[in-house]
Amino acid sequence: MRRPRSLRTRLVRGIGAATATAALASGLTACGGDAGAGGAGGGTVTVGAVSNGAARQTELAVPAVEALRAQLPAAVRDRGELVIGVGALPAGFPPLAYVGTDQKTLTGAEPDLGRLVAAALGLKPVVKNSTWENLFVGIDSGKVDVAFTNVTVTEERKKKYEFASYRQDNLAFETLKDNPWNFGGDYRSLAGRTVAVSSGTNQEKILLEWQKKLQAEGKDVTVKYFPDANSTYLALSGKRIDLSFGPNPSIAYHITQTASSNAPTRNAGAFSGAGESLQGLIAATAKKDSGLAKPVAEAINHLVGNGQYARLLEAWNLSNEAVTASEVDPPGLPVTNS
Repeated sequence: MRRPRSLRTRLVRGIGAATATAALASGLTACGGDAGAGGAGGGTVTVGAVSNGAARQTELAVPAVEALRAQLPAAVRDRGELVIGVGALPAGFPPLAYVGTDQKTLTGAEPDLGRLVAAALGLKPVVKNSTWENLFVGIDSGKVDVAFTNVTVTEERKKKYEFASYRQDNLAFETLKDNPWNFGGDYRSLAGRTVAVSSGTNQEKILLEWQKKLQAEGKDVTVKYFPDANSTYLALSGKRIDLSFGPNPSIAYHITQTASSNAPTRNAGAFSGAGESLQGLIAATAKKDSGLAKPVAEAINHLVGNGQYARLLEAWNLSNEAVTASEVDPPGLPVTNS
């Protein structure tokens, strides 16, 4: 998958793939690198494998839990495999899903969580990579059991899919490491700041709404636009802007890339991509009435309980998107906001 202008905008957009032909499902390709991810009896999952420094590689032993395995639909349980869909073609979107340094393993927080869930369910993970559009064709056609690919829960999507939440859907502010400013959830703290944002994105919509509120109060925030992420970082490192506002995962990844530079950055606070009234959620996505959302949610909650979920997020620098528990079909973005 090409690196999108806005990870958030791309991954929460409406699903147009429903009208695609079933032949597109052939675009799903199996990825290598799952041999050590745990088979039918559980196993060892290597979190952050071949990540090129984006994650701290961590080995997690994940025994199969028979009580969880028993909850699976019989067809999946008897097959002994969990087909995990990821929509990361052609170029990926680190740190969530991208091809690792061995040029074959699909690495990232999303496929890693899918592998952990498969191991806990006593299934062999089979990771299939595709374009975002073909991912949903794969679910619809039954070629994919469940997607782990940064899908935001929306009320519109609930008409066709069932969900097991596993991460908060957050935006965040990136600033230089030596800048003491923190967001704290109050837009008023942006008064007098200069903030970069990508045009046509959800974060731009939110930032411009805050700007209007500030202006109504006799204050302001200066909004700047740059053609790409590198230009934004150059402006930040040169102190021509105070902050960059974007998808939390993208910022988490960029922080790891600047850590050894002469202008390291940090996360200065997160905000729900759904706005003030609702915490947006990212969820494993399966075909509606497939019977998979509940056992997947139970497997995630098992991983939460034994601490391995926290270790996964910590390895990928995403701890600030942790949920306390996985929910089946939690409240999603309303149709007017999705």
